[in-house]
Amino acid sequence: MFIDLMRSRRSIRQFQNRPVEPEKVALLVEAALRSPSSRGFNPWSFIVVSDPETLSALSRAKPHGASFLAKAPLAVVVCADPGKSDVWVEDASIASICLHLAATDLGLGSCWIQLRERNHSEEETASDYVARLLGLPAELVVQTVIAIGYPNEEKSPHPSSSLQYEKVSWGRYGQIRKQ
Repeated sequence: MFIDLMRSRRSIRQFQNRPVEPEKVALLVEAALRSPSSRGFNPWSFIVVSDPETLSALSRAKPHGASFLAKAPLAVVVCADPGKSDVWVEDASIASICLHLAATDLGLGSCWIQLRERNHSEEETASDYVARLLGLPAELVVQTVIAIGYPNEEKSPHPSSSLQYEKVSWGRYGQIRKQ
């Protein structure tokens, strides 16, 4: 069931030194391409990366929060063309979470690495750095990178007691329902 998938999904930053099989990569790509998109504009593009040198270079896209990518066997760079849709950020985000959940469903670990609105250095954005590294056309903006691989760490699901039910209103803001 989907709720079981949501309960078990965790951000994984430590991966086994083991490649992801081509058939699983194909399923991840299919999941990304089946992602919902506003008005069916599909402004996204995906770059699947498994080359260790490129993964290492991608891990340096921003000063913090991406270094673990150097030890991942696979990454999917999620880009979009803002000229194709005014909601490209949302569409790319939906595709990213679909990849994240598909990885969990396939017994893989994954972690979302946010690049949009982040800097690589004082002179260059993280998105521009990755675009340059991967040879992207000027119209594409890098939203995120999803690191994927077989987990080399175990994380328990978040307990139900940690869910923030106080942020749920019923019928009108501020109306609380007893659980």
